[in-house]
Amino acid sequence: MKVAVIGTGTLGTSIAQVFSQCDKVERVFLCKGRPTSKNGKDKIVEVYARLVKKEKLSPKQAENFLAKIESGELEDSKSADILIEAVAEKLEVKREIFEKLDVLCDSHTIFATNTSSLPIQAIGAGLKHSLLGMHFFNPAPVMKLVEVIATDDTTDDMLAQVMQIARDIGKTPVEVREAPGFVVNRVLIPMINEAVSIYAEGVATVKDIDTALQLGANHPMGPLALADLIGLDVVLAILDVMLKETGNNRYLPQPMLKRMVREGKLGRKSGQGFYKY
Repeated sequence: MKVAVIGTGTLGTSIAQVFSQCDKVERVFLCKGRPTSKNGKDKIVEVYARLVKKEKLSPKQAENFLAKIESGELEDSKSADILIEAVAEKLEVKREIFEKLDVLCDSHTIFATNTSSLPIQAIGAGLKHSLLGMHFFNPAPVMKLVEVIATDDTTDDMLAQVMQIARDIGKTPVEVREAPGFVVNRVLIPMINEAVSIYAEGVATVKDIDTALQLGANHPMGPLALADLIGLDVVLAILDVMLKETGNNRYLPQPMLKRMVREGKLGRKSGQGFYKY
């Protein structure tokens, strides 16, 4: 199986890493979403070097996995059996990329988007290729779940193929019909938003809110620490999409969340969010 991953950011490179470790995958094309994007394979080289150093992989395994990955441009994805787009969470950016890929790629290529909240039907409107969702969670090599999101245009055969591909790469897929936020984010993101509200009101400290959910609801990580891991800008973007799609004020972002994003306090990736890193 030949796989193309479009996008060389954190999630795109980690998705490519996951596919490189599958015995059924012979080639992974890691393609830039924009010409100015960085070479994504360099990031994976660093990841595998750390895993070898920690003795979680042998040098030979790392070498074999890396040999499958090719850095390239959109044109290099044309012969892929499945293509997963993982660029910025902006509708117009995703549409522009898929319009180019629609012309480039073979008719048999399965098109999938890794969007966490955008309407898939809108991303794929007007394409000759049918589009479905294949939503990985960060960090993709660790998180076991993949939401496979079907639209009105998704055939049973296409859905079955993608569900099996998810299993082949060691993930547990759940089948979801298209809806704002799908399953996980529809539950998770409002919970994070409410935790921000509790903190903003002075009801409890950041640490105590997280401890309460960890010990009271058996969550492995508190909601505010999780927000920092996801990225506060990503949390805000998902809330904005869900609010726009549903018109329901329960998805109205908390003012504190909006202010922190404006101030560049995005969580782990910026060095500060609800915690300092």
